[in-house]
Order: sequence, then C-alpha cells, then structure tokens
Amino acid sequence: MKKLSFAAATLLLILMIPRPLPAGERPDSLSIKIGQMLMIGFRGLRVEDSPQITADIEERQIGGVVLFDYDVPSRSAQRNISSPGQLASLTLELQRLSKIPLLIAVDQEGGRVSRLKPAMGFPPSKTAAELGMIDNRDSTSWAARESARTLKAMHIGMNLAPVADLDTNPDNPVIGRLQRSFSSDPEVATRNIRLSVDAFHQEGIIATLKHFPGHGSSSTDTHLDFTDVTLSWSDKELEPYSSLVASGYCDAIMTGHVFNAKLDPLYPATLSKATLDGLLRKKIGFRGVIVSDDMQMNAIAAHYGLESAIRLAIDAGVDILVFGNNTAWDPLAASKAAEIIRSLVQCNIISRERIDCSYRRIMELKQRYLIPRR
Repeated sequence: MKKLSFAAATLLLILMIPRPLPAGERPDSLSIKIGQMLMIGFRGLRVEDSPQITADIEERQIGGVVLFDYDVPSRSAQRNISSPGQLASLTLELQRLSKIPLLIAVDQEGGRVSRLKPAMGFPPSKTAAELGMIDNRDSTSWAARESARTLKAMHIGMNLAPVADLDTNPDNPVIGRLQRSFSSDPEVATRNIRLSVDAFHQEGIIATLKHFPGHGSSSTDTHLDFTDVTLSWSDKELEPYSSLVASGYCDAIMTGHVFNAKLDPLYPATLSKATLDGLLRKKIGFRGVIVSDDMQMNAIAAHYGLESAIRLAIDAGVDILVFGNNTAWDPLAASKAAEIIRSLVQCNIISRERIDCSYRRIMELKQRYLIPRR
C-alpha cells in the first residue's frame, strides 16, 4: 500500500473520529454518523438555487448527493445538469460546503440511462446491451473509461453503475427495454461488468453494482409499484455479484426493491435482512457499502410508512439510504430521515453499534477514493 502524505494521513485521522463542533451546528457524533448514511437529491443548477441542500450538507452533514438531468415530479427538463461548465461549478460548490468529503453520485450507465447527455454537451455513450453484444474487452473498457473520465472532469466521484442485472426478460420495462443489461448470459455479463469496474477504478471513480439480488426478470417497474420476481428469478442472477466479490470487489452494491419469496417471504430486498445481511453479507461475503435504491419509489413508499421503511432497511443492512427527490419531491426528506433514525436509536430499536458499522464502511469507501494519496 502506498504511504499517505502527512496532510492526507492527518485528514484520514480526523475523518475517522467524529469531531465535536460548535454549539448549534451539530449536537453530537451520532448525528454526524446518521447524516453520513443519507444521500439526497435536490433541485437547482447552482447551490444558491437550493437552500435545502445547503442546509442538508452544512447542518445535517449528509454523506452524499445524487444528481439528475430531468425533474420527474414537475416534468421539467431542468434539474441539476445543463452543461459541462455549469455541472463542474455545481459539484465544486457542493464539495466546498461539506466538512467531510461528499459522495457526489449520478446514474451514468450509458445510452438512455445517462444523466450527462450529448444534447447538454457531454460525449455520447453506448448502452450495456450494445457492449454486451459486441463482448469485446477493448470496446467495453474504452466505453467505461470515457464515462469515468467525463465524471472525473465533472468532480463526480460515484457512478451508480454498472447494472449487474441479467437480461432474462427482454420485455422488462425498466431493464431489458432500456438496454441496461450486458447480457442474459451470466458469464458475458460478469466479464463486461468487471471490465467496467476496472476502468472506473483506473480513473478513481466508485462503482455501484445494481440491483441486488436481480431485477432483470421482472415484468413491472419498482418506480411505479410492488414488483414480484418470485416465479421469474433464478439464482444465476447472483453470479455477477458472487464473482466480483470473490475477486475483491468492495465498492458499493445497490439494492433492488423487488420482492422475491424464494429469498424472503415477507419483505422486498431493500428491507430484507435475509437478503442483504444473510445472503449478500454472510453468504456472498460482501464487505463494502450497501446503498438502497430510491426509498421514495412506489415499491417501498406506497406500501410502507417512512419510519417502517427506514427501520427495516437499516436492520436489513443498508448503509446509505437514498432519497432521490425525483419520484416524489420532499425538501424535508433528509431532516425527516435523520430524525427518524435518531429516534430509533434513542428508543433502542436500532443500536448505536449498527450505526457505527455503516459509518465505518462509508468512511472506508471515502478514504479509498476521496482522500488524495501520494
């Protein structure tokens, strides 16, 4: 392992120990740890357009933000991204607000699911399906490296990609039809996922495999409602995750909101301890950060109250709760979630040790990517 410079080593030490801050800014270290477990979406092309996200970063010390190009609730083409110059300025402003390095995340999968679009001045990109069909090392590596370099130039450190779902249902409205999967063949998918992750790492970008334990066989969209894959899912959908984890992958894995009675007869994956702690952590051996899919999507929000969903997700093993504010709009999402988590801890429903585990994993991820090394 390369030695840290003195300045980087000092910063690392500071980040590992929650700092007492002046009265009125942060009440205690628990609030800092809770804040780090939240990734929030917001409206605005500039920081000054969004006092909500400024407060979330400065006062609640949220751990991350997620950016979008289109605002779904208002059906507006303007959200966080309009041009390379504007985006680079926004991300630098966001990072300057944060006392702890901020995870700035985006879905830049390629093709239709790309927040940085050619119409806004960004390079074109190929879909996972196109790359999987070619199944060529150089093509996939080049495409992923170009995406990673674009993100790096925009000061975006986390890509919510690559998709690890298998294309087992080509009519799947949210995976197959959008060409988001590399292949229905787990070997082809795994090979191209690995190449993509390696290219991200070469450029210093955090990867996020999604959507565990597999969304490719679904016939409905978890954005819209309850999605049951019990009869269509097979354990071959775990192969990309198992293979990458076995070879040392420990960035992030995003959950799917799919219900799969083969794995848990009660809860969808995001809320399932059997699926996340039992299968992903204990059986597959994943030691990185588990990120929820958007907690405001209807597969969760329409069937569980906010407190129940947060409690179940954390108990299941989720480290970062995403509130994208782009399925539904709630400027108070971060403050509501933070207060709920604090209350659950104070009532001994969630232990402080459980919060500490997520905090450590999040900080380890940030140390690997967001703290400069010599």
